[in-house]
Amino acid sequence: MKEKTIVCISCYYKGYDFMDEMKKLGNKVILITSENIKEKNWPWHAIDEVFYMQEVEPSVWNLDHLVQGFSHLMKTRQVDAVIALDDYDVEKAALIRETFRIPGMGQTTHRYFRDKLAMRQMAKDSGIDVPEFSSVFNDEILNKFTDKVPAPWVLKPRSEASATGIIKLNSKEDLWEALEKTGEERYKFLLESFKPGDVFHVDSLVYNKEIVFTSASQYLSPPMQVSHEGGIFRTKTLGRYSDEFKALEEGNAKVLTNFGLVNGATHTEFIRGKEDGKWYFLETSSRVGGAHIPDLVEASSGINLWHEWARIENALLKDLKYEIAKPTGFSSGLIIALAKDQHPDYEEFNCEEVVRFLPLDYHVGIVYKSDSKERIQQLLDDAAEKINDHFLNIIPPKSKPSA
Repeated sequence: MKEKTIVCISCYYKGYDFMDEMKKLGNKVILITSENIKEKNWPWHAIDEVFYMQEVEPSVWNLDHLVQGFSHLMKTRQVDAVIALDDYDVEKAALIRETFRIPGMGQTTHRYFRDKLAMRQMAKDSGIDVPEFSSVFNDEILNKFTDKVPAPWVLKPRSEASATGIIKLNSKEDLWEALEKTGEERYKFLLESFKPGDVFHVDSLVYNKEIVFTSASQYLSPPMQVSHEGGIFRTKTLGRYSDEFKALEEGNAKVLTNFGLVNGATHTEFIRGKEDGKWYFLETSSRVGGAHIPDLVEASSGINLWHEWARIENALLKDLKYEIAKPTGFSSGLIIALAKDQHPDYEEFNCEEVVRFLPLDYHVGIVYKSDSKERIQQLLDDAAEKINDHFLNIIPPKSKPSA
C-alpha cells in the first residue's frame, strides 16, 4: 500500500500519539508548528519533515505566509491530508484545504466547530437547546437582549479555546464597560445567558458520518471556574448505561449530524441547568479534547482517541475498512492542578487505582481507573484535599477581555 503524505498543523505541543500512529501505519508525516516550541519533545522518529511558523501573537500565525509557504511545499510533495491537532489550528487547516483543494473540512463547515456564535446559531436552527445568546455587533439588538434576558451574562470570545477570555457580567454597566475594552475587536465576541449547572463533555470518533465511539464525562470543576478562580481541574467518566450518558449520547449525535461532521475526533460540551434540569449545548470542536482528557478516556475504555483518529484518516486515504475495538467499561477520573514545585512528589498519592502520573512541570496530574464509580469519586476528593493543603499554586487570571 503506497504511503500517503499527511501534514499536521499545531501551534501547541500536542498530537504525539497521532503522528506516531500515522507513521506506524506507513505514512509520511510533515509537521507545521510554531517556532517557539521547536525544542519540545515531538515524536521526531515519526516526523519526516518539519516547518516552523513565527507567531504574530500566541497561537496566531500570518495566514498569508502560511499559504505562501504551503505553496512552495506543494511544488515537490503531493499532500493527501491536512490535520489540525488543536482547536486553534482548525481554521488554518480549513484555509489550506480550501486553497489547495485538499479533501476534508472546508471553511464553511469549520465555523460550526470553531466560531461559538456560528455554532450557537446552527444549534438553535437545528432545534437543539442552547443558552439564550446574542451577537454584539449592534447596540439596539444588544439592549433588547439584555432587557429580555436577565443578568448574569457571559461575554465570550467567538474563537478562543476552552474557557480562555470569558467574562461574567452582572449588570448592563459591566457589559458596556467590558465591550469598551474590546475596542476594534468587539465583533469577535458574543453575549450569552449565564446558566448555573453541571457541565459535561462528550468525546467521540466519527467515521463516514457514523459515530463509532462515545465517551461521556462530568467536570467536577468546570473549565470556566478553574480559568477564572484558579484551583483544581477534575473530571470523571459516566457509566455507559446511566441516564446521563444516554442523554448526552443522544444530544451529541444530534449536534454532530446537524453540524455536518463527516470524519474525525470530536469534543463537545453540555450543561444541565440547575434551575430547570434541561440539557443545553455549549460548544463543540473537531479535535481531541485537551487537558489530558484522552488519558481519562483511554483509562475507562481502552480506546486511545489519538490512535483511532489516525487509523480513521489512514483508512479513508487508502480506502480500507475501519473497525474500532469494543470499549472496556471501567470508571476513570482525572485531576490536574498547578503546583509550587517543578516536579511534585507523588508518593502520598500512590494507590492501586493510579493509571499514571502525568509528567507535567509545575503541575500535579493523576489518572485513576476502578470498577467502582464511588471509589473514583473518593479518590478525586481525597487527592483534591491533599493538593489544596500541600501542593496548590494559584495564578490570578487576566482581568481584561482579549481576543
